[in-house]
Amino acid sequence: MTTPPPTGRREPKVLSVTALTRIIKLTLETSVGSVWVEGEISNVRRPASGHYYFTIKDENAQISAVLFRGNQRNLAFQLKDGLQVRAQGDISVYERSGSYQVIVRRLEESGVGALQVRFEALKKRLNAEGLFAPDRKQALPLLPQHVGVVTSPTGAAVRDILNVISRRFPNIHLVLAPAMVQGPGAAEQVAAGIELLNQRGGLDVLIVGRGGGSLEDLWCFNEEIVARAIAASRIPVISAVGHEIDFTISDFVADLRAPTPSAAAELVVGRKDEFTERLDVLRETLATRLRESLLRARHRLATARQSYVFREPRNLVRQHMQRLDAVEMRMGHAMSGQLTQGRQRLVNADTALRHVVGMRKERTRATLDRLSSQLRMLSPLAVLERGYSMTTDAQGRVIQDAKDVKKGDRLTTRLGKGQVVSVAEEIGTVKSSMKSNEKREP
Repeated sequence: MTTPPPTGRREPKVLSVTALTRIIKLTLETSVGSVWVEGEISNVRRPASGHYYFTIKDENAQISAVLFRGNQRNLAFQLKDGLQVRAQGDISVYERSGSYQVIVRRLEESGVGALQVRFEALKKRLNAEGLFAPDRKQALPLLPQHVGVVTSPTGAAVRDILNVISRRFPNIHLVLAPAMVQGPGAAEQVAAGIELLNQRGGLDVLIVGRGGGSLEDLWCFNEEIVARAIAASRIPVISAVGHEIDFTISDFVADLRAPTPSAAAELVVGRKDEFTERLDVLRETLATRLRESLLRARHRLATARQSYVFREPRNLVRQHMQRLDAVEMRMGHAMSGQLTQGRQRLVNADTALRHVVGMRKERTRATLDRLSSQLRMLSPLAVLERGYSMTTDAQGRVIQDAKDVKKGDRLTTRLGKGQVVSVAEEIGTVKSSMKSNEKREP
């Protein structure tokens, strides 16, 4: 085989498709690198791998995007077609299809403004319901002994709380309800942790929160389910979310807001510090006042020792005895005169009382006799005593007409003394079969 003679023309450099694609990929990754892109997502897909594949588009163009499962920890919302988003990631090329795409590292709803709108809307609604009202907030106990914590078991928040409490008051009992504090499902876990610690009981106060982060990282503490769980808690709740400048819905609902988890722990054990310091101040104040009281008592004792009472006690006693005798004699004369006057007044009063009682007794007796005579004159018994009688039927009705009696009726006749029971045999005649009844006084 012979080699063709050189023609003097340089041969072009020919690249394979793979090599060319890799050059393009390297050029894009080095010249463009990490970018933020905003648009509407569509064609959302999530295969069994757990990765999200979708398209970000606007009215004039579109670009493919992928959100790998490892970058979904900070995702605070569910991806769906039509959602406006901002994506931060790296420009790259998918070599198999030769298409460029964004490898998404961070994804949020279209700007912080959208989240802020949701935040303000929920805040306004819960405030209107009274969940932020000061009068519904519970006071923290003076000396808490058992503290519940709802946070991530591996986050910085729980370490900060443990460090503060164990360093200053290691005898406090801590109970942790582990929960995710960001990403999908975090709000449900935080709310469940609050409810679990309430069901457990025996706790004096709850600390709910996490360390700092972006608005998206803290978003689960802006969810309604967490706000209502805090509001329903029978145990006082301290909200400790993010940094001092971060405010969440949980802060407004909680009984007390702490700027950081460490500050929440300080609030719990700091009350013990204040109590101890107050006891020290009171102890010193008490000791000072006792010393002052002792000095005043010693001064009064020294003054008393120099007084006339202790220097001439016999003369003083004699003077008081003479005064006592004089008072006793004056009292004797006064009491004797008053006793005589009192006896005379008593005799006079007794005589007047007897006279009044006698006169009233006579008037009462005369009135009683007059009324008795009138009563006897009006009494139906007086009529019966004059020889009249009164007949009644079995129902006690007075018989005034013979037509009111039927043969066989049982009749009772009242006399001046006693009564007679009879049975009517004939009407209009005086013949009757009579049965005497025992006489009874009317």
